[in-house]
Amino acid sequence: MSADVRPIAASELTQWMQTVNTGFLTASAVTESDAAQRARHSDPARIVGAFDRHTGACVGTLRSFRQELTVPGGAAVVSSALTNVTVLPTHRRQGLLTRMVAADAAASAERGDAVSTLIAAEYPIYGRYGYGPAASITEWEIDVPRTGLDLRRSVTGDGGRIGLVDTAEVRRVGPALHERLRRERHGMVSRDERWWALATGLEQWSHRPYREGFQAVYRTAEGEVAGLVRYTADDAWGDAKVPMNTVRVRELLAVTPAAERALWHYVCSIDWVQKVRTGYRAPDDLLPHLLPDPRAARPVTSADFLWVRVLDVVRALGARTYAVPGTLVMEVRDPGGPAAGRYRLDAGTGECARTREPADLSLDVSALGALYLGDESAVRLGALGRVSEERPGALALADAVFRTARRPWCPDVF
Repeated sequence: MSADVRPIAASELTQWMQTVNTGFLTASAVTESDAAQRARHSDPARIVGAFDRHTGACVGTLRSFRQELTVPGGAAVVSSALTNVTVLPTHRRQGLLTRMVAADAAASAERGDAVSTLIAAEYPIYGRYGYGPAASITEWEIDVPRTGLDLRRSVTGDGGRIGLVDTAEVRRVGPALHERLRRERHGMVSRDERWWALATGLEQWSHRPYREGFQAVYRTAEGEVAGLVRYTADDAWGDAKVPMNTVRVRELLAVTPAAERALWHYVCSIDWVQKVRTGYRAPDDLLPHLLPDPRAARPVTSADFLWVRVLDVVRALGARTYAVPGTLVMEVRDPGGPAAGRYRLDAGTGECARTREPADLSLDVSALGALYLGDESAVRLGALGRVSEERPGALALADAVFRTARRPWCPDVF
């Protein structure tokens, strides 16, 4: 082994952060302010580096932090969220990533975390470590003149009202609104105070300066905050002084369909705007069909997003609810990992326990991660050879049990 993998010392933090920047192709130098900010908001024991034994240089990085993931039914499980994962191009194919991920999985299982989560920059990497793509995203570009909306006004028509607000108001009302939505929408993850500080410019990284934008809040007729949109706009003009501006939605949260409809109508009714980029939405988002002409919203991105690795099968499966009753016995393959074993799931009661009963299904832990939030089909995974049916009808039952009426959605990069 040409490198040691271990938690970093405080004196190595700046070097570790510089390696992160290099791995993510960010040439910016790490400032004292950046290092101080990372030190304030991270658990030192969960900042891991790979250090070349000959030079002492940091050549690989990984950081994890505590996060809550909402699962079907509205409960939340504790997750070890992975981020800042890099190996320098000079040290690839030496097993450093495998060692760092395995160390975090072992520590997470020891803590009692139910799952681990990450946003995969590249598809082929993390399935090797037991992660499965559990929630996808779609981004649309709206051709505003084609929508069929009455763009002369942005009134809600339901007694609610929309008002522009400053970032201080977003920090005041945003966290509670997000928590309301997170309790209802599986796939969403928790946010701490620092998330809102970075999102509103109260804190920022030197290599990622905050860009001031606009914010609007939707309030019901009773004055309750039910929606929030944050967006930026460019300044583009065509020939003959024709405005060609694009609004880019950073975030749109709504706890009611009325609020969601009103906020999309609002961003489409802004003067001079020809296009709206929606940001990452759920693949089954209401948006296209909130427009009189849904074809005005053209999909421009459709991809996997949130990946889940189940660590504690009993705890993870026992936390969520299921669409139909039924009993499944699953043989989970997780070589050297904490999830390996045979489990009996009673979808009617939500109880899960280890068992010696004959297996109905056999699958890798990565396939279980893909099924966990209800976005993937067990029948489809069976056709792909990723789930084996040991009892006739078990795939169809698993499909009915795990699938959810709405698809999971994770709007946050971490």
